[in-house]
Amino acid sequence: MGKVKDILKTKGNNVYSVEPSIMVYAAIELMCQKNIGGLLIVENGKLVGIFTERDYARKLNLKGKSSKNTPLSELMTQNPITVTPENSIEDCMNLMTGKFIRHLPVVDGDQLVGLVSIGDVVKHIIEEQKEIIEHLENYICR
Repeated sequence: MGKVKDILKTKGNNVYSVEPSIMVYAAIELMCQKNIGGLLIVENGKLVGIFTERDYARKLNLKGKSSKNTPLSELMTQNPITVTPENSIEDCMNLMTGKFIRHLPVVDGDQLVGLVSIGDVVKHIIEEQKEIIEHLENYICR
């Protein structure tokens, strides 16, 4: 099974991040524009949290807040679970299913280098399985 760096090689290292002080409404607008399900929250160059559609759906109304008047810092998930480029895809699957999360920031030391979603993991596994099947078919047909 591959590693996180294999996903990033294909996907790239582009991440969308914002500061914790921006309003939830602006974050949701950005997520809509970029067609993404989560934003990384960075303060002074350091990853401090993640904000996802799930955070919005589950926390905003429950706290009696308004998206136009609430900063991300009040709803974001602080100290998100992270992986490194050297973690295996299996590590990611175990973390995502075990912790019920869909996004894993990728860090190398204290440097943010990417983001892996459950969709990225599934896509990678499917591609890997296609290659294995093709290899086995070629082997059998010789």
